[in-house]
Amino acid sequence: MAKCTCEPAEIMLFPCAGGSNVGQLANQAAVKLDQEGTGKLFCLAGLGGHVQSIVESTKGAKRIVVIDGCPIGCAKATVEHAGFPVTDYVMVTKLDIRKKHEFTWTDEELDRVVQAVKESLES
Repeated sequence: MAKCTCEPAEIMLFPCAGGSNVGQLANQAAVKLDQEGTGKLFCLAGLGGHVQSIVESTKGAKRIVVIDGCPIGCAKATVEHAGFPVTDYVMVTKLDIRKKHEFTWTDEELDRVVQAVKESLES
């Protein structure tokens, strides 16, 4: 059986990766936050699928950060359905970024999402 190579982290990032600019922007922000060492990007699909190794790793998190693209809230619903509390929550469309079915964004929009997550973690 395949095993997840993700190790637990104190701050785990679970982004939306939906079929719009804001979903993909949420995911890209999580990638950037991981690369900067702010938290560790984790597998939302694995958590939602109740993959045991991912569920076990998530139990070690002190902060669970969810970045949703829009008010539908798929990422938050997935984390909560798996039985985990969301400690930090950012929704891209609440940052004055309009949802569109296209996959482009500006560096300023990406920075806005990254900064919103960092501000949430500071509180």
